[in-house]
Formats: sequence, C-alpha cells, structure tokens
Amino acid sequence: MMTSRVIPVVAFVLVVFGATGDLARRKLIPAMFQRDVAGQLPRDATIVGVSRGPLSEAAYIAMARQAVLDHVPADERSEADVERFIERLRYVSAQADSDVGWEELAAVLHELPGRVQVFYLATGPALFGPICERLGRFGLAHKNARVVVEKPIGKDLDSARLVNEDVGKVFPEDRVYRIDHYLGKEAVQNLMALRFANGLFEPLWNAAHIDHVQITVAESLGVEGRAGYYDTAGALRDMVQNHILQLLCLVAMEPPARLNADAVRDEKLKVLRALKPVGDALSTHTVVRGQYRAGASAGGAVPGYLDELGADTSTTETFVALKAEIENWRWAGVPFYLRTGKRLAERVSEIVIAFRPIPHSVFDEQAGTIVANRLVIRLQPDEGVKLWLMTKDPGPGGMRLRQVPLDMSFATTFQVRNPDAYERLVLDVVRGDQTLFMRRDEVEAAWIWIDPILNAWSESNEVPKPYTAGTWGPSAAIALIERDGRTWLDGGT
Repeated sequence: MMTSRVIPVVAFVLVVFGATGDLARRKLIPAMFQRDVAGQLPRDATIVGVSRGPLSEAAYIAMARQAVLDHVPADERSEADVERFIERLRYVSAQADSDVGWEELAAVLHELPGRVQVFYLATGPALFGPICERLGRFGLAHKNARVVVEKPIGKDLDSARLVNEDVGKVFPEDRVYRIDHYLGKEAVQNLMALRFANGLFEPLWNAAHIDHVQITVAESLGVEGRAGYYDTAGALRDMVQNHILQLLCLVAMEPPARLNADAVRDEKLKVLRALKPVGDALSTHTVVRGQYRAGASAGGAVPGYLDELGADTSTTETFVALKAEIENWRWAGVPFYLRTGKRLAERVSEIVIAFRPIPHSVFDEQAGTIVANRLVIRLQPDEGVKLWLMTKDPGPGGMRLRQVPLDMSFATTFQVRNPDAYERLVLDVVRGDQTLFMRRDEVEAAWIWIDPILNAWSESNEVPKPYTAGTWGPSAAIALIERDGRTWLDGGT
C-alpha cells in the first residue's frame, strides 16, 4: 500500500469555540486525531475546547474520547493513539456574549506562548462578532493568531457585510479564514490538477468544445435535527451560495499566474462577477425550487419536510435547480446547470463536463449511437474521476461502438486512506495558506448574485413545488434542462 507524504506543521494551539457542538464532535476532533496518528502534529500541538457549558476538563476529555470512538473506524485507531491524543486536550468554560470565563481562557493561552493560535468559531454567525471583539479586548488577537469562521456568513448581502465588518475590526483579512469544507476535498483539488497540470484538457476547456456543465450536490437524508436552522436558510442559502458557486468558480476560472491564495481567489472573483443576473427568478425556465413530501428511501418510509419541521406550512425550499450563465469569452453560450436538494434518490456530489458531440460520424448505423464525451469529477462518495469515451466493442463481426469510462478511483489508485477535508483545511490555517478559503469580496459577490432570487421568492405567493422523497426532485427541474435538449446525468452516466 502506498503511503501519503506527511508534512509536519509548526507548534500550534487550536481553540475551538462551540467545542461540545455537532461540528466539533463529528469533524474537528476526529480530524485532529487522524492527523496525530499520521504523525503530522508536533509534540507541542494543543487543542483547547471552549463552550458555555459548565463542564469539567475531565468531562470534556471524556466527550472528546467518545467522539473519536464514534467517528473514527476501529481499524484506524488504537488505545495508545487515543491516550496520546487526549493528552493534548484542555477545556475552558466561557461565554461568547459576556466576559465570563475569558480571563481563564487568556490564562490558559498565556501558558502556551510562541505558538500559532487558531481560533475556530464552530458557532452560529451571531456569535462571530462578540467572540472576535473579546479576542481583541483580552489581548488574544496577536500577529500569530488566526480566526476560522464557518458558513453561513450572513443570510443576505447586508448581513454578510456586517459579519465581515465585525470580524474585520479585530482580524485583518490575511488572518481571516472563511472555511468551505468542499474546497478541502481531494477531488476538488484534483480538478485544478487536471486543468493546470496536464496539457490535455485546458485547450478544450471553453465554449468551442464544451456543450454544458452540470453540478449536483444531492443528499439522501432530510433535515434531521437541523430543521429549526434549515427553515431559516433553505437550499439556496445553505448550499448554492457557498459550496456550489465555489465549485462553479473552480470549473470556470482562468488559469491563475501561480497557485497562491490571492492569485486563485482573484480568478474565482472574476467568475462570480461575470455571472449573468437571473432575470425572472419565478420562471421555471431558469430556477426551480422544491420541497420534499413523504416517500421512501433505502431505509424504508420517510417523512416529509413539514413533518420533520413540525409545522403545517413553510415556503422554505429543500431543493433548487438553476441554469446559470457566465458572460465572458471562454464560457459565452455554455449553460451551467446547478442543483441541490435533500431526500433525493442518492447521496452524490459531482461535476459533469459535457463535451460537444463530434461534428460528423464516419461510422454506419450498425456501429451504434455515438455519445458525446464527458468528464465526471466525483466529490462524494468514492472520490474520483471518470472520462467517458467511445471505443470499439471487442470481438469479430464488424465495428460496434460502446461508451466506456476511464475510471480513476482515488482510493483504488493510490491505496491510501482518503483524509477528511477538515484534516487538510485546519492545518492549512496553521500553515497560513488561504488558497482554499474564501475572501471577503468572494462571499459578497456570491450574495450579489443570490439576493435577487431570494427577494423574488420572498415577494411572491408561490410555494415550492412538491417532490416525493427518494426521487430526483420536482418534474419542473427535469423540464428545466430538457427544454434545452439536454438531460440530467444522474451518477455521471
């Protein structure tokens, strides 16, 4: 089995606000454990959990231990690994919106001098400003300190600007890390490698050779325990404004002069600013929003969104499909079809680059139908890349054509454990590398494109179109793409 290259980082302190929350338990603690097992954490790396709960340090360590046992496969941990890791943990009870506990936090951090300090705000956005203000006032926002903020960054352009201003009063832009875990996925970074490290694709990466692009982020689960939050957000805010538009940017951006943070983010910003405004957000020709009803999944019958919400009515969308256009020379006339939703037929996230058909076939009808080439970048599950080509069916009896994929599964090809995105992104913060993080102007440019859609929906009496759980969304979403003579390529097939 191949081993991945491990690059150590400098000594650091990771301070997690919201340390007893779902994100910390499911993602951050397991991610840091995996990096510790890989030998990437230096001896002096420390993790300090902070939350308002009156836990003892022993109780927090017990919770973190359980998080490792729950979310790290048994064959990827040993008792010795767990014991070594929990020795890195500390805990402080502090209030985000008052000064209670902050002197104790400052005292703990002053015991750990000379290290990079990463403040990870795994809290709601309403607490970003109060936490940053206290980090500054208690002398913790020094030049070796960096702050990580999770989405959602605002609920519209105005609120996003307020969040950015509150954080920016304490931390300069070069020490603010707006995290989007999709950008930490291997397949997303391999998209840049495919485009910019190979001579094969980039000459074809334009309107002359690409017919259209599809980006799908589908979930088979419902809102689960997040119904309260989700009903104030919806699919457009929760997924399109950040994850999907970031993927679109990586597909569509021009080659940067070099692979550094500002060069990459400058090119992504150009894409966002070139997005054609959605003219009529209520027309199903360009935008479709839906809401799931009771249906069935692989596990059996499942409730509808209103049942999970415990409400009689809601206009919150659990599905959205859009047709986006980029007004520049490279992409003029190439539609980007975007869709995301909950309770869909399967859990899959992928990008499909659909190339134009050949201009003329030299084969007779008996050879069969020639299907246009496409490149499929699978983000989850089973990250990998497929290039679909036409080949001859083996055997005698004339020329018969068949479409087959050149299939590269990362797990199979490299035979290494596929690290979680948070493992990479948190250590990128320690390194001071902002390449995979969003800049303030990117966030705000995305909201400028999204806001008119949200405003049109809020001013309309129309409700989301229903779709049965376990399907691929409302029939109007199918019509949106088939109206253009194309079809959704579910699973890249």
